[in-house]
Amino acid sequence: MKPDTTTRRRSATIKDVAKRAKVSLKTVSRVVNSEPSVLEATRKRVERAIAELNYQPDLSARSLRSAKSYTIGMVYDNPNAYYVIAMQNGVLSVCRATGFDLNIHPCDSNSPGLAEELCELVQRSRLAGLVLAPPMSERMELIEFLAANKIKFVRIISAAADPRDGFPCVFVDDRDAAYAVTEHLIQLGHQRVGFLWGGKAHRSSPERYQGYEDALRHYGITLDKALIVEGDYSFDDGFRGARKLLALRNPPTAIFGSNDEIAAGVLAAAKAANLNVPYDLSIAGFEDSPFSRQCWPALTTAAQATGDIARRATERLIAELRHHGRHAEDSAENVGFSPTLVIRGSTGPVKPGAAQGK
Repeated sequence: MKPDTTTRRRSATIKDVAKRAKVSLKTVSRVVNSEPSVLEATRKRVERAIAELNYQPDLSARSLRSAKSYTIGMVYDNPNAYYVIAMQNGVLSVCRATGFDLNIHPCDSNSPGLAEELCELVQRSRLAGLVLAPPMSERMELIEFLAANKIKFVRIISAAADPRDGFPCVFVDDRDAAYAVTEHLIQLGHQRVGFLWGGKAHRSSPERYQGYEDALRHYGITLDKALIVEGDYSFDDGFRGARKLLALRNPPTAIFGSNDEIAAGVLAAAKAANLNVPYDLSIAGFEDSPFSRQCWPALTTAAQATGDIARRATERLIAELRHHGRHAEDSAENVGFSPTLVIRGSTGPVKPGAAQGK
């Protein structure tokens, strides 16, 4: 069938689609909203008419006309722009595929009024639900408050296993991945491995530290607290932390930064001290952000599929919304991700003759 050129000169309406597909307006609406109560042959006819007419539903008007919202919110508090962009792209890809709009809301996770702020956001913007990124997603008092106010959400959290706490989530096994990074360094002969923390407000920080500590213990290496430096997920803290470790009488031969920004800061500190990486010092990060690939040498890291994690969390939320209020355990299972070790040029065998004792 040839496209109706008269219709194509202006924006097609739902009435045009109904006329082309020879169905009711309600049937077109059901297809657009991905409702299940449409025969497959009818659905295909409507979808063909939509494609032929290049029909674009007005999502905001659709939400206003009905009691049902077609906008979800992504809530985050993270200084890492690469992480936020990957999250946004993952959420947005699902929204586009399912006919939802996206409201992106940065916030202060330490704000005492955060719970009320998010409730007001949902009401004011008529949000169907929220995708919660760390660290908000890991604050149980906030989660319980949102649930008590009947706000739909899915959390992205750091956890070695499904928490099974009754609240939907996508969980990331940072601990196992940090173990793998530390084990890689140990197997290269490094006994003095420094560790630079990320922000303690994020559960990923203690999880990654626990993986580091577990690997040392399993390989019979005594934990040296002088090799552990607290900080935040930032390049500057990586630089400062590395300078502190490299100033020790017996400095580490390898440093594990809790994310790639920290590790990039370590690399800068090593170059400032005229150290050859990895011959004089091995460096590893976490997340496989562009930082890890843009450095020279490129950073050994744990590849975390942030976009895929965000995509799965959004699919989980929309599945929840389409089950018309049924509990999460009745509609979908929590899903886990395990970052994988990526070995690059920033790590190598321990330098011959390097001191390994305290």
